[in-house]
Amino acid sequence: MGYRHKDTGPRLALWMLVALGDVVLLLVSAGLSAPVAVLGVVALTVAGVAAWRLARRTTLAGRGAVPVPVASRRRA
Repeated sequence: MGYRHKDTGPRLALWMLVALGDVVLLLVSAGLSAPVAVLGVVALTVAGVAAWRLARRTTLAGRGAVPVPVASRRRA
């Protein structure tokens, strides 16, 4: 009746973007050039997300998770 499909995919929240921007500003104020600071923060963020996804994938596969087919979902 009141069921709505909730998108539970991982998202980069607004507060996380603000925190990453603060890190860039701190690095620039410490004397690092802006492009190097941005590239460093982006590289670390991408590496962290990749590691998180890899760890999550192996955890789900280890549990023997069975994906639910899309066709079996009920529609109102």
